[in-house]
Amino acid sequence: MPAWKVRPIMERSDMNTFSQFLHTLLGLGTEPRDFTFLQVSVRGVIVFVATLIMVRLGSKRSLAEKTAFDAVFVVIIGSMLARAINGSEAFFPTLGAGFILVFLHRLFGMAAYYSHAFGILVKGKPVVIVQEGRLQRKNMLREYISEHDMEEDMRLDAKTEDLSKIQVARLERSGDISFIKAIGIKQQAA
Repeated sequence: MPAWKVRPIMERSDMNTFSQFLHTLLGLGTEPRDFTFLQVSVRGVIVFVATLIMVRLGSKRSLAEKTAFDAVFVVIIGSMLARAINGSEAFFPTLGAGFILVFLHRLFGMAAYYSHAFGILVKGKPVVIVQEGRLQRKNMLREYISEHDMEEDMRLDAKTEDLSKIQVARLERSGDISFIKAIGIKQQAA
């Protein structure tokens, strides 16, 4: 063989052997009910590693599930990747679709950063449920927040049971209720 000719790293027969090994190891083309313990385990390990990479490529905020936008992403990606493990969907296309969803989530997050209107569309907006110590019942009804729900959060987070001490309470985009206490006359004079 002349020196100027380079031998391919993997010949065609080597590629066929590797491809056949991968098919057997992952159970590609096999009915899911016929998977072995090893095949399901290897699929699980690969999906686990791929998911870690997806999470690192995505935003940290999606893990906190701060909004419905993030919660929907986590549920869909988890459901979809589970199908790659149990074989109810094609393995590699499902992993690829997972990366596409991570990219889409990141793209939507970036669009929401630059456009407040788009942010409201995908993440929602906070709603006032207490104003100057008075319940905003219309907003509470629209958001399905009962007086008991609000009182519970007020005790836990604002450390008070006295509604008159709350200047404003909002149902935030995350679903949490935030409280701003009223400033007393003595504190204002100081």
